[in-house]
Amino acid sequence: MSKGFRQSQAFLHTWSGLLLGWILFLVFVAGTIAFWREGLNRWMRPELARVEQPMRVLAGSQAFLAGKAPDAKSWIIAVATDQSPGAELFWIPQPKPGETGGRGRRGRRDTQALIGADGKPANARDTRGGEFFYRFHFDLQYMPVIWARWLVGFATMMMLVAIMSGIVTHKKIFKDFFTLRRAKGQRSWLDGHNATAVLALPFHVMITYTGLVTLMALLMPWAVVANYTSERTVSETLFPTAAVVDRSGRPAPLIDLRTIAADAERRLGAPASFIEVSDPGDASARVSVSQSAHSMLSSRTPRLTYDGVSGRLAWRSPPPGAAAETAGAMIGLHAGRFAGYGGRWLYFLCGVAGTLMVASGLVLWTVKRRERLPDPTRPHFGFQLVERLNVAVVGGFPFGIACFFWANRLLPLALSGRAAWEVHALFIAWGIAALAAVIAKPSRVWPTVFAATGLLLVTLPLYDIVATDRGLFAMIAIGDLMIAGIDATLLAFGVTFLLLARRVANYRPPARRVRPSRTHAVPKLLESVE
Repeated sequence: MSKGFRQSQAFLHTWSGLLLGWILFLVFVAGTIAFWREGLNRWMRPELARVEQPMRVLAGSQAFLAGKAPDAKSWIIAVATDQSPGAELFWIPQPKPGETGGRGRRGRRDTQALIGADGKPANARDTRGGEFFYRFHFDLQYMPVIWARWLVGFATMMMLVAIMSGIVTHKKIFKDFFTLRRAKGQRSWLDGHNATAVLALPFHVMITYTGLVTLMALLMPWAVVANYTSERTVSETLFPTAAVVDRSGRPAPLIDLRTIAADAERRLGAPASFIEVSDPGDASARVSVSQSAHSMLSSRTPRLTYDGVSGRLAWRSPPPGAAAETAGAMIGLHAGRFAGYGGRWLYFLCGVAGTLMVASGLVLWTVKRRERLPDPTRPHFGFQLVERLNVAVVGGFPFGIACFFWANRLLPLALSGRAAWEVHALFIAWGIAALAAVIAKPSRVWPTVFAATGLLLVTLPLYDIVATDRGLFAMIAIGDLMIAGIDATLLAFGVTFLLLARRVANYRPPARRVRPSRTHAVPKLLESVE
């Protein structure tokens, strides 16, 4: 391989990673946390007990909907599991004359509810929970979704370019993985960058490529445009459903959904995930059951439709085509819903390695170039911009997340728009950290923001022990390892941030070696000859 080609790849690796590295850092952090979104949905509602009897929750869901929205166009029930906070319910009111039937599913707070483990409407704090991190890692926040997905998609493409060019650039990358030199300045940062990159290299390639697949219809729509005339046709092809049955107007009692769920799980050989009831209380009611995505690799799960009055199976989804099955498997690999606890931890730890890889790459750029500056005490504007953006994003975003968790615990339960204010708290705290990065020296802001993040994370589990009945030791005692694991993980990351803050605060850069100029070197040489 020619040296010129490797140098060109080094240039590509550096700039493709740097220019969108801050977006990639946000995506990696939020996406990594999102692997535990179900657990966070519970952890951020400490009032709720763990679901022990999912069918009891399903019966309570049906009873609630029958009383709250008996004449709705449709009900949607997210079946409760031992990992979820309960059964999430959505309903769509009957459309008014001149309206379509698709309004109101998830956008309105008055058409949603949560049924707890006891089968009754949950009296829990309003929060977005772990769903915030899941949506943020591809939709971002405070901007149009389409813009956010284009930005994340482009950043993901640059990530794939950076990974591939990095493999070419580092000719001794696997050898360097086993070498970690401490307190060696640029060399130490490069060793750390290489180690976190190689440690989970297959994961980095997989998660980046499959992330692009999830956005393929947006980023590469040409095949769809060339072969289909409308979005409805595409949807019917990729996501087939039973034929629509018009509302008859004749009332009829809806069958017990527990009977439908039990039969569906027997036929599918796996747990149910979503139950959708169209025209409940009508003679033409239909009940559709989707298989849980946790039970298989592909995200394109099978679906059954029953007669809502007799309980007779009316339709089964056909096997997906090769292309749809491949896309479903790619999306399933990216989301990791199929993985058990061991697989989730593997995904999470590899995501942490990816986050460290991006962060170390961003910091390495400044470390590497600082040594080349004519006067390190007076860097040029471009260097200062990158250095302060590193502090604002790499240091500030984790600080904002810690404040987000504390807002979940401290905001008044009756606060209007409470879930939104939890998110606002994250960005307000992040903005404060970014402002500090602008007005103060990075060498002072780094340890300060790391220490603040560590302190907030360490004290969260302690607060739960004192102020709630869902503390670490209580959860271990009842065997609720999901919640106990989240508290333990917060404690571990808090300690890590505190140690990192101390290390950064105590760091003293080595004295810069000044090379003698040529004019001074000649007399020295003559003296040695004499």
